Formats: sequence, structure tokens, C-alpha cells
Amino acid sequence: MAVIHKTTLVPGKLELVAPWLAAQPWYVGTGRAPELDKSGGFRLDDPEGEVGIEFLVVTDTSGEEEPRAYLVPLTYRADSLDGADHALIGTTEHGVLGHRWVYDGTHDPVLQAQLLALIQDRAEPQAQSASDTPDPTVVPTLNGPALPVDAVATTVSHGPDGTELAVEIPAYAAHTLHLVRALDPNSAAPADPALRAHLTAEWQAPDSDQRVTGLLAVLRPTAG
Repeated sequence: MAVIHKTTLVPGKLELVAPWLAAQPWYVGTGRAPELDKSGGFRLDDPEGEVGIEFLVVTDTSGEEEPRAYLVPLTYRADSLDGADHALIGTTEHGVLGHRWVYDGTHDPVLQAQLLALIQDRAEPQAQSASDTPDPTVVPTLNGPALPVDAVATTVSHGPDGTELAVEIPAYAAHTLHLVRALDPNSAAPADPALRAHLTAEWQAPDSDQRVTGLLAVLRPTAG
């Protein structure tokens, strides 16, 4: 289980994420620089205990319209990740762990593997801000048997509708893991009999004590 350190992070996560978020194809621009609030999220454990894995939910309040929540998977590393300069969000100083490289986790093989495990109910989601505490509000739902354990994400593509990870399994049909980036409160899995699994979670509604639940990811066979 990951240990959560109550310490400083300079610059902070929201400071790092805001300018990066504005450049993403799935970001719904407001005509202003993003102004972010932390609205929720959860963590996953790296089996090797080396990489921090966080699924951060941020809400952009910069526009005149209703604030919008976004899913930002992050990984935190003690050293740079080879071949992933394009996915680097920035670096920060952790009060306990020192210098950390912060990545868009969809390009990090450690997060990819644990996300595939999570959506198939093979990994236990952890509370975002407490050590050794499972998060029961993060719910994977399987439709049929899980994929073989040697399933691996290969390519990553980003577009207006979110992020897609191509999933390959030896001697098995190719699949696609789709991550919702611009989150929709109270959304549900699409009515698709081919859907293999989906993932929902809670986050905080803006300017409210209410928590909402929405769709974060779906796993399905690749079309064609």
C-alpha cells in the first residue's frame, strides 16, 4: 500500500496541470487560462513500490458557463522515464521524497498496467489522501470474463473525445481502453453488448457538498 506523506509539493499539482490541460485536445476551452480546483480522485499501488499513481479529478472554474471536471491520470517518478519526454507535465519538489518527475500517466507503462488490472477488478483502488485505505466509490464492472493477464497497452492517442489506449493480448482479439477526460456527472456505461468492462467513480460537484458519480473508462474490442 502506498504511503501518503503530509508534506509540501512545490510547485503544486494544480499549478503544474493547469497550463498542460489548456493544450489538450479534449479540453473544452473557456477563452481564459484554466482555474483549477481539486475535486477528487484516487490512487493505485505500483506493485514494485517505485512509481506514484494518481487519478486526479480537477474542475475548471475559469469560464462563465458551468464548471467542468476533467480526469487527469498522473504518475510521479524519482527519475525521468525514458522515451516519455512528450508526456512530461513538469517537475516538482516533494518535501519528503525530493525531486519528482510528473507525467501524463496514460503514457506510463506502470499506470497502464494497473489501470487494466483495475478495470478488470484485479487491483484495489486506494483513497487519494489516506494511506492503506481502499476507496469503495471507485467501481469496476465486468461484462463477461476478464482479459488474460498478459494484456498490455501499446499505443496511446488523444482526441476531442478523450484518450484511447490500444490493448494487445497474444493470441487474442485486440481491445481499446477509452478514458473519458471531460467528465459527465451521472453518466453511465453505453448500452453496448460488446463492452467488456467499465469504470465509474465519485468526485465533488463544484460549489456544493454533493458528490456525483460518472463514467471514467470503458474497455471494448477494437472495431474492425
